[in-house]
Amino acid sequence: MSAIIEVQGLGKTYEVGSEKIHALRNISFTVRRGEFIAIMGQSGSGKSTLMNLLGCLDTPSEGTYSINGREVSSLSEDELAHIRNQEIGFIFQVFHLLPRSTALHNVELPLIYSGMSKAGRLETARGALQAVDLGDRMAHRPNELSGGQRQRVAIARALVNKPSLILADEPTGNLDSKTGDEIVAIFQGLHRQGHTIIMVTHNQELADLTERIFYLKDGEIVREEKRGG
Repeated sequence: MSAIIEVQGLGKTYEVGSEKIHALRNISFTVRRGEFIAIMGQSGSGKSTLMNLLGCLDTPSEGTYSINGREVSSLSEDELAHIRNQEIGFIFQVFHLLPRSTALHNVELPLIYSGMSKAGRLETARGALQAVDLGDRMAHRPNELSGGQRQRVAIARALVNKPSLILADEPTGNLDSKTGDEIVAIFQGLHRQGHTIIMVTHNQELADLTERIFYLKDGEIVREEKRGG
């Protein structure tokens, strides 16, 4: 299958006063379309830094990163914003929902930025919520939803633009085990539908459901495991 992501020699260095902190060193890998990949490592291993680079939320200090054949470092801020909106769906441990907006409006937001008509936005957002079994919660605000339901809204929002890539950062981290299992089932379903997913997780059982696991330590990939997926 074709590659959606190609990373070569990626590195990220931060300067703190006179000191240089190497958050990532010489990261190289390829992700094929439709793959489900986990990234694991202790706190401070570089997982969040890598996710920020893959999500075009930050730029590398060295190396190259291409998504769908486009080299990210050569893109303008407007082009990067377009990729973040159209190509990448973000799912976070904290749900980042607007507290005063309904589930429907939260899911609709990315479509506003993409310029879709209001009627089209509402229809698409409703479909995304129905796909995560929240068709009866569209008018509810986040404080009227359980943690699992809020994460489902966040997943619907991530999917609404039909992104090429889903980036999930500890998607079950704030959920109890039963609710976490329900979210895991959604990710398994997304994978079966052909979505490309890269997920940071501390949960070994969740990682074992993916096709490959990259283990990070001190900013480097120290091991890769291939799983059944």
